[in-house]
Amino acid sequence: MSYRRSTSIALTAAFLLIIAGVPLSRAVIEITRGEYPTVAGLFQHLPTKANLRQFEKHLESTAWVVNQTRPWMQLLRYAVLHETGRDTLLGRDGWLFFRPGVRYLVEPLTPPKEGGDPLTAILAFKEELDARQIALLVVPVPGKASIYPEHLTCRAKDYDAPVNPHTRAFIARLRECGVEALDLSEVFRQSGRGELYLAQDSHWSPEGMKLAAETVASYVCERGWVAHGAVPYSERPAPIERLGDLLLMMQAPPIERLFQPEDVDCQQVVRTDSGELYEDDPVSKVLVLGDSFLRIYQIDEPGAAGFSAHLARNLGMPVSSIISDGGASTLVRQELARNPELLENTGVVIWEFVERDLRFGTEGWQTVKLPEASAPR
Repeated sequence: MSYRRSTSIALTAAFLLIIAGVPLSRAVIEITRGEYPTVAGLFQHLPTKANLRQFEKHLESTAWVVNQTRPWMQLLRYAVLHETGRDTLLGRDGWLFFRPGVRYLVEPLTPPKEGGDPLTAILAFKEELDARQIALLVVPVPGKASIYPEHLTCRAKDYDAPVNPHTRAFIARLRECGVEALDLSEVFRQSGRGELYLAQDSHWSPEGMKLAAETVASYVCERGWVAHGAVPYSERPAPIERLGDLLLMMQAPPIERLFQPEDVDCQQVVRTDSGELYEDDPVSKVLVLGDSFLRIYQIDEPGAAGFSAHLARNLGMPVSSIISDGGASTLVRQELARNPELLENTGVVIWEFVERDLRFGTEGWQTVKLPEASAPR
């Protein structure tokens, strides 16, 4: 055997040992712990592209070596290169931004990979609601970079024009097609209020959320879709400390410890007559569909301080809601199709989704057929 051939065999064997060593060593560790070896899951499903991708993600998320080394490697990349991971972008003045939200602003607008056209899906949903004599209000929420581009890059410091033309053009198309749509980006840019988004988080601040709730309530009442209710609501201070989701997305506790949690001045909504915290009413005339912008402060700490609660306070009546993190494009309508009784007393549906979902919506923008109405309204 020649020297060159023996070297090739040795290198090949070393390469195969490296490739096979990690899963085999992991399997040995799991077996000694009395656990089912993860690698065996590879043979439990057909080797389709989707199944293999799901298995790869599961391996990555549960790998002991990866989970032990990732935080420190992330800290090193952050310290040397200011790299903040796959989903987070480091802005100016301690602000963080959601990378897909920035990509939505700077890249051409294309349909989500899962398929479906947003305009087609919204028009089909409106047609379903029209048949039930239910009004629809579409509320695209601007991402943080759309309102505060100057905190993302110094080049936007003196830039006065809107930076989300995709959203503005889409709202114009909706209105041309007869869909009521609210342009919150214009409302936010002209508000003159304090910070409308959290510095460490991808979501709006309590001030931004309350402004959105006030604007939506005024829009609904001015069009006579519902009459202002008589339920007395008031606010109760409920300050919290919050470590932003953009920090948590880095999956690096050493980096998290470099930041102080943000002080967030929330206001819980309570019934003035009883002092009880706000609760949704499943037979309300107002149904709200949305994503994590509805969850924050409402389901999350401190509770009863989010968009639904403050919308109810401005309307003088409780609302009902369906909330799905990242799923406002399709998943909320699928959930509604499984629970059509929510529409029996509804006069208006408010459909909130963050603007980046026009491109990155989970499950795309599928057309969802609602069950037939149980009785004429």
